[in-house]
Amino acid sequence: MTATATATPGNRGILRVNPVAKLAAALLLAGVLVLTIDWVSAAVALACELVLFFWAGMSFRIFVLRTLPVWLAAPAAGLTTLLYGQAAGAEYWQFGLIQITDGSVELAVATLLRVLAIGLPAVVLFVTVDPTDLADGLGQVVRLPARFVLGGLAALRLVGLLMEDWRALERARRARGIADRGVIRRLAGQAFALLVLSIRRGSKLATAMEARGFGGTTTRTWARPSDFGRREVALIGLGLFVGALAVAVSVATGSWNFVLG
Repeated sequence: MTATATATPGNRGILRVNPVAKLAAALLLAGVLVLTIDWVSAAVALACELVLFFWAGMSFRIFVLRTLPVWLAAPAAGLTTLLYGQAAGAEYWQFGLIQITDGSVELAVATLLRVLAIGLPAVVLFVTVDPTDLADGLGQVVRLPARFVLGGLAALRLVGLLMEDWRALERARRARGIADRGVIRRLAGQAFALLVLSIRRGSKLATAMEARGFGGTTTRTWARPSDFGRREVALIGLGLFVGALAVAVSVATGSWNFVLG
């Protein structure tokens, strides 16, 4: 998932933002929303985010495709909470362990909105992140150990090979005539083969990086500087403002429901 894969003339502004700022903004907003389970704060945050998405520079098609897993996961989480959530208030339907009440309905709506409010900005912010830029930011701005940063970058680069390996394994097994078994058995065997292949590739990569001095303890230099300026501060401030506004409206309406309370 690189920046060049989804870059368009409209999203060059967000592409220039340091990935560390995107990470900080997403974590800040998520941290605020997980403190409470109420639909008001999640709805306010989601409404602000949907407005801000127009300035993210993503086309509607790219936005839908990239965020499709979130749109599918949110109703699933809401439905599960609706059926098995906390029982409170009037009861509408009951069957075995399933019990739909006022409390489960309110909790289901809050869960659905929270998944959207947390997941959508995370996807939108990270869809334009280049792994190398992220590693530069973590190493130069956050000052994380170079060994950890470079190891994570190498692993992230290999994630894109998993689908290619899966397709190659599928074609190879078909050519050998061992892909006509039951679906579950075939997928289990292919998944195990992919796991073995990934472990072997990771071991070879670790050995190669160690041989080239990536595991050294000396201070490492970076080929590209990672700048952190006004754009980054503005993005983090925007995330803080949205989170604070959501909390303020929730408290003002009496809907604030602290998770530990």
